[in-house]
Amino acid sequence: MPSLASVTAAPVLVVAPPTLYRQGLLSTLQEAWPLLELILNPDADQLPALVHRQPFALVVLDSSAAGHALPQLIARMRTFRPQQPVLALTAQRLSARSQQELRHHATTLLPRHSSPQQLVQAMQPWLSRTSGGHLPAPSAGVRHAGPPTPFSRRELDVLRLVVGDCNNREIAEQLCLSVRTVESHRRALLQKTGARSLIGLVVQAVREGWVVS
Repeated sequence: MPSLASVTAAPVLVVAPPTLYRQGLLSTLQEAWPLLELILNPDADQLPALVHRQPFALVVLDSSAAGHALPQLIARMRTFRPQQPVLALTAQRLSARSQQELRHHATTLLPRHSSPQQLVQAMQPWLSRTSGGHLPAPSAGVRHAGPPTPFSRRELDVLRLVVGDCNNREIAEQLCLSVRTVESHRRALLQKTGARSLIGLVVQAVREGWVVS
């Protein structure tokens, strides 16, 4: 069987801000397709120029990188490549009108808190089509399971905000806790998951689908 590098016609472009969430997203994709070429760009404004320069098997666009200008951004991109597939990850609940407008421009719309399986399943048809149907199936290692030791509700609240790149003081303000209490919850999260760093914790959380962003 030919290697993934030899059967995919183009890489995948991931447009997302340089956040801890993106680390988890990339970990999910690399675990599913270890040889998949990923091109990263945190600046959504560069999307039209990047797509004009070369076609991509798929553009994975985190809506938090573009904000309310997301539909207009995708429309500008399509002036260069009308058929470019786009998977837009929405970061918050959208009104019916906003969803309709986004679906008009994006090939696929997926909530940002979707499980790893849902993300991989949404990408698989486009990657397989680009590779002529020869793309290897996603690795069975991608899974969606509960944490090794169940988190308390408050720990999940803290974890959700950690994934959202909030610092200790911001978490404390949003949850009406002391900074010391937030630090205690973060230590508990690291201990329960066996993660050695905050990035490792977030990668696990996104990969396993433990939190809703």
